[in-house]
Amino acid sequence: MMLRPCPLCRKPVDLETAPWRPFCSERCKTRDLGAWASEDYRLAQEPEAESGEGWTEETPRAD
Repeated sequence: MMLRPCPLCRKPVDLETAPWRPFCSERCKTRDLGAWASEDYRLAQEPEAESGEGWTEETPRAD
């Protein structure tokens, strides 16, 4: 018997027999899926700098 806490509610879960492992219930599993779908879970990262590819700078025309 290998008990671990449910990632959401922290109830003990037997990882060998639980049908919704690593969650304790279908409810916790669905809540976690909903959090991913609504982008509640995000990884912090710096925004990428634009390389300027595809952009052209306007140069003044000498008329």
